Amino acid sequence: MERRRRTAPRRALLLACAAAVPALLLAGCSSGGSGSDSGGKGDGTAGGKDTAASGPATTTAAPAPEKFATLPNACQSVGKATVDAIVPKAKSAAGTPATSDDPKNRAGCSWTGNGKDGYQYRWLSVTFQRFGSTSAGPAEDQAKERFTDQAARLGKAPGAKVSAVTGVGDQATSVAGKATVAKVTSQNDTLLVRTGNVLVIVEYDGAGLEGKKNPSATTVNAGALRAAKEAVAAVAAANA
Repeated sequence: MERRRRTAPRRALLLACAAAVPALLLAGCSSGGSGSDSGGKGDGTAGGKDTAASGPATTTAAPAPEKFATLPNACQSVGKATVDAIVPKAKSAAGTPATSDDPKNRAGCSWTGNGKDGYQYRWLSVTFQRFGSTSAGPAEDQAKERFTDQAARLGKAPGAKVSAVTGVGDQATSVAGKATVAKVTSQNDTLLVRTGNVLVIVEYDGAGLEGKKNPSATTVNAGALRAAKEAVAAVAAANA
């Protein structure tokens, strides 16, 4: 017996791209004047020379280099041993890829199963979002801004427990809590990680069905962290 998955998974939050802001181009201006003193002809010759003042030449700084130019295959970003361990008896061990209209910059995959006894629901999702340097700013700065924004949004969920995480990526935050869907309460953990100019969001949920005991918050967090470390390593490997 399987709990039906919500129809609007949280990963949709990350699939929205920041709109690029067009740069404001500044052009130097010039002004001319014709002399009219006693010896001048007023035609730009001696005694009536036109003068032109121009501003300093403007230059556009080259965008900062992007640390990561590509994303890994999302469904291969978490190893089979990890999937088997944290999503036992997954319906599809190969994972279900998320639909993306921009696979170079956004990708995801999920796994779901009910455990070895059929009464331990587990769901794992891994989502990647890559930022490129544009007029909106350097790639890594955009990733930092999105990380901060998403962490704040996730932390507003009722009962959410937000904590910094070390040992994975350049920045990482865990948002743990519980959610009730169709009278089933699950223990959840969302691990948001920034590595360079890429965001990785790992969601891991667990629930005991038919009166079975839920996994502990510690167990769920450990599973999310294990998957996140492999996903971050997959980003580096894809760009090696």
